[in-house]
Amino acid sequence: MAEQRMVKCIKLGRELPGLKEPPFDNAFGQRIFENVSEDAWRMWVEHLKMVLNEYRLNLANREDQMKVRRYMEDFFFGEGAGQRSEEHTSE
Repeated sequence: MAEQRMVKCIKLGRELPGLKEPPFDNAFGQRIFENVSEDAWRMWVEHLKMVLNEYRLNLANREDQMKVRRYMEDFFFGEGAGQRSEEHTSE
């Protein structure tokens, strides 16, 4: 069995198991792969559900896809991204 790949998670601020593969086939996906842990990715997926519902976004719509990309970029790499938000402390 292959050894688990570790990353210094930009969101959670410590060494944690990384994603098994980049989430997207582009430079942004590679950046996430290199800097985001599996735990932080799961946090994003839960956050995304809230964003999609709150803003009534449709991922089939190109404009909404770009909004989600910006939310994702802010979530992982924006100001304060390295601090756990209140919504995730109850996990």
